[in-house]
Amino acid sequence: MRQRTALKDFRSVLDFEPSDVKRCLDLARWLKDERRHGGTASTATALGGRHVALLFDKPSLRTHSTFQIATHELGGQVLDVPAEVALGSREPLADVARNLSRWVDVIVIRTFAQAIVEGFAAAAPDLHVINALTDQEHPCQALADFLTLQERWGQLGGRTLAFVGDGNNVAASLAHAGAMLGVHVRLACPDDHQLSDRVVREAEAVARGGATIRRFRDPHDAVRGADAVYTDVWTSMGQEEEAAERRQAFAAYQVNEALMAAAAPRAVFMHCLPAHRGEEVSAEVLDSAASVVFEQADNRLHTGKALLLMLAAPMTLTYQPAFS
Repeated sequence: MRQRTALKDFRSVLDFEPSDVKRCLDLARWLKDERRHGGTASTATALGGRHVALLFDKPSLRTHSTFQIATHELGGQVLDVPAEVALGSREPLADVARNLSRWVDVIVIRTFAQAIVEGFAAAAPDLHVINALTDQEHPCQALADFLTLQERWGQLGGRTLAFVGDGNNVAASLAHAGAMLGVHVRLACPDDHQLSDRVVREAEAVARGGATIRRFRDPHDAVRGADAVYTDVWTSMGQEEEAAERRQAFAAYQVNEALMAAAAPRAVFMHCLPAHRGEEVSAEVLDSAASVVFEQADNRLHTGKALLLMLAAPMTLTYQPAFS
């Protein structure tokens, strides 16, 4: 397949058309295979010395590591931008974005407010902006998640993914991407923590292949017969003061062996990590043969590479789609 890139940002899964998401997964799978060639891989100089800035206002292991490695392996250079300088009170955010756009081609932002990512994109038309996590969305994680499922299942259309826990940023991006890829997404959350009506409407508007988005209160109802069961921490970064209240609210939403038994016989377990064993997931499930959490983490590298190429490399690639 030959493909030419003409995309500006990845602030949200919704920045992509369903065809773009599928193309990203195909490209990521090809890049994963190409990695065995090391420095002689056909994409080893694809970024041609371009600079990628990493602006991380929240701590990170997987996201920071994988975007740094991805940039190097594509022949680019990494610039770490201190959050206290870029997002402090020294100068307006728009001025920071305009400055960086003179020096770098891509900025990968991990922060709290979605408005910060949107602000960078609006202020610097020549700067490619990647949302590496905000409180509202986690689109890069969703790409790695569906690549993991695609590797397991081959075809995604018609499958069912059940998310159990907090209707948070991870759940939002899963709903967006799942709908585009023809995957039925079920979400089991307590009443005060359901995925918002807005996100459900957005997902329904981009749904393909008859994909549905359904919300549940009872986790067993959501998980029954599902092909994948996904959970995330009950207390996200910035919510630490709510930890005790959240543990009580989500006590019935732990993914354990009893809950997994309600899923399809060969269902996989998913988590974006870091995980709290004994809280949102039991140790037995997290460390079981059904768990694909480290495959998800590995695929953050390959989908990150695919994003960088799709956004920043004005080139035509020749590759063979693995699943199309």
